[in-house]
Amino acid sequence: MATVAVLDDTPDPQADWSLPAWIYRDPEFFAVEMARVLRPSWQIVCHSNDIPAPGDWHTLDYLNESILVVRGDDGAVRGFTNVCRHRGSRLVDGARGCAGLLVCPYHAWAYALDGSLTGVPLRSTYPGLDMAKHGLAPVDLEVWQGFIFVRLEPGLPSVAEMMAPYTAEVAPYRFAEMQPLAPVRARPRPLNWKNLCDNYSDNLHISVAHPGLKRLFGANYTTHAAGWVDWLGGPLLQTGPASWSERNYRTFLPHVDHLPDDRQQLWFYLKLWPNIAFDIYADQIDFMQFIPVSPTQTILREISYALPDDRREMRAARYLNGRINRLVNAEDTVLVGRVQDGMASSSFSVGPLSDTEVCLRSFAGKLRQMVPEARLEVQPKAGWSAK
Repeated sequence: MATVAVLDDTPDPQADWSLPAWIYRDPEFFAVEMARVLRPSWQIVCHSNDIPAPGDWHTLDYLNESILVVRGDDGAVRGFTNVCRHRGSRLVDGARGCAGLLVCPYHAWAYALDGSLTGVPLRSTYPGLDMAKHGLAPVDLEVWQGFIFVRLEPGLPSVAEMMAPYTAEVAPYRFAEMQPLAPVRARPRPLNWKNLCDNYSDNLHISVAHPGLKRLFGANYTTHAAGWVDWLGGPLLQTGPASWSERNYRTFLPHVDHLPDDRQQLWFYLKLWPNIAFDIYADQIDFMQFIPVSPTQTILREISYALPDDRREMRAARYLNGRINRLVNAEDTVLVGRVQDGMASSSFSVGPLSDTEVCLRSFAGKLRQMVPEARLEVQPKAGWSAK
């Protein structure tokens, strides 16, 4: 039975310091953290309502694997590697589709929607083939609040266990009933994935580098670190300076009947270890995923979901929400690029962390537990991972 990671409550002697710069660019460290951190981590493929009918499928490519989730004829959602068991060909292409049967385009081996091998051309020429043992290779799958998660190997608690501190808080939003507002967007970024994670959970840059968020939140923006999940955000100010988009968002956002009054104009964010984030608003929710590609390349994967609501005011609020956050994303793109560039300098190793930077402290502490070499301020000689 696989060991499940348990958070170590022992005080971290390096808690006052950031992770060292070398681990944001080193190929050897990247390989180690992919094995120890990312392969056991849960990754979102899509939402249950992205694949509503039997045969609907979605894929996620990461860490040199392609994962396929498909809804079966029995209504169940299953996850498999997107690989034919004959010669290793990829079965389906693209991000999503629908099929009554999964047929390999190379030699036409056919798989039912439950992954079982059902058809092999020239079957009699494979005398030792046990069809029952050559179905698609399954992967761990969990559905949490409608979102479909997969992982490549065990090691972490379930998504439900990791998100437990905030289960009651997200319940009124009815995530499982939400529908996609657009297809998943995937944007390449010339950055280490951890820099994107750090920036998302960084509280101190909000008032300095995001003037729009400063106007919206004022002093209301707070952060909390709870085990495997960070909580960030706060209630929006209802008066004071505002841009056209910010002012009209607050004006047009209609009352959402299923949310308590204190949630009507609350913006908050949940970041699940290690690389998944939910932006939660009364009008919609977004998820973001930082998919590592190389030490200095990451895919930013994101999509918005919402409950059906045809009110003109709601449509306007969602449009304005998008305008506000596109500007925030553009600001962050510049900010994180500056950090990635600076970390290439031999003059920088680690930086001090404020007592208020609880989320950065939490992320760094967990990474040090899983990859102890992250405690080394100076980059070790090549080959350290083999030792």
